[in-house]
Amino acid sequence: MTKGGFMPMKCPFCGDQDSKVVDSRHSEEGLSIRRRRECLRCQRRFTTYEIVESLPIIVVKRDGSRQSFDRNKVLNSMIRAFDKRKVDVKDLDRITTEIEQTIQNTLEREISTDKIGEMVMERLKPLDEVAYIRFASIYHRFQDASSFMREISKFLGKK
Repeated sequence: MTKGGFMPMKCPFCGDQDSKVVDSRHSEEGLSIRRRRECLRCQRRFTTYEIVESLPIIVVKRDGSRQSFDRNKVLNSMIRAFDKRKVDVKDLDRITTEIEQTIQNTLEREISTDKIGEMVMERLKPLDEVAYIRFASIYHRFQDASSFMREISKFLGKK
């Protein structure tokens, strides 16, 4: 049976479906809620977590192949751009989360690597100019010094 249109939480100890919430706490990131519940039948307590369901994101690569979005790839690409530069990894993790949430909020299930690269560059630019140029050089696949210089000139012109 459902209560108010949803399935009640079963007690992991006795299986009864009647429980009450005795405490709720938000996670530090605000992405989940931890609830302490008490079974009304056996009076034992258990913990549940409520999170927002996210749909899988498919990344369309330059060669047309598709793969699941992997936030670690985004994070690692930024870490490489910051090689031998000072950066707080928390900032890079925050940027990665922002990008992932932005993609989720579009409700599109597919995104190109080009769009992800643009999102990364947009966020790196104010954080560190050298890391931005390093990332851009890999992202744009510069073939020669003149194309690299054009990107630097564009960057300096927008400052």
